[in-house]
Amino acid sequence: MIPGLVAALAAAVCFGVATVLQALGARATTRGGVGGTLRAMVNPPFAAGLALDGLGFVAQLVALRSLPLYVVQAALAGALAVTAVTGALLLGMRLGRAEWAGVAAVCGGLALLGAAAGREGHRRPGAGFHWGLLVAAAVLVLCGAAAWRLRGPLRAGVLGLLCGFGFGVVGLAVRVLPGVDLPDVVPLLGDPALYALLGAGATAFVLLTEAVRGGSVTTATAGMVLGETGVPAVLGVLLLGDGTRHGMGPAAVAGFMVAVAGALTLARFGEVGGSEASPG
Repeated sequence: MIPGLVAALAAAVCFGVATVLQALGARATTRGGVGGTLRAMVNPPFAAGLALDGLGFVAQLVALRSLPLYVVQAALAGALAVTAVTGALLLGMRLGRAEWAGVAAVCGGLALLGAAAGREGHRRPGAGFHWGLLVAAAVLVLCGAAAWRLRGPLRAGVLGLLCGFGFGVVGLAVRVLPGVDLPDVVPLLGDPALYALLGAGATAFVLLTEAVRGGSVTTATAGMVLGETGVPAVLGVLLLGDGTRHGMGPAAVAGFMVAVAGALTLARFGEVGGSEASPG
């Protein structure tokens, strides 16, 4: 279980630092349009951020295969604390008392979760659950297309929430995918959960990009945090058998709620290049 906790925290650190490096790379070019985006992507800080995203995803996979889902999802939301602190150091962003309290809440909540969490559940849902994840990914696409047409402050919140649900589907899919002995990947390729993972992940990234581009960064990121933590955590407990150490259930619930509340406090750092997270 210790390696899983280390992997979850490593994923949070990678994702949090990557966000700041990508903002540094994006600020290094003033050119707009596709050319500016491509120029930013080959900028060393931006490229380093992309590499950290890849490492973070690998660490996330390791954590999801050995920890309860509620621990991993809360840790990923805690990446906002890493972004906030790194942004303060590298981008000169201002952190007030509320933000520092949010960082402390995330750290304290995750520490409590780590102490209270048990091993991942070993309950394996049937094929119906795998197909259900694929259906959920398809519904996510339809809901995202409908939410795309919304206007005003509601749009960013709904798109962010749907993005969070998409990342939740990714976490659930990773948990139920079968182990693979290379080079025999046929069982994996025949599992609908694999395509749910790919579809939901791609949709989530598109929805989040549009949410922060055309609306409030804080609203979109808050919706994402709620979507990627709450529902997956409940499903992990009810369907996958995730649990806690004996007698530590209340502590785990408290740690989860404190960590998520801290992440919501830091929601404006969900896109450090956004207008709401200006440098000091």
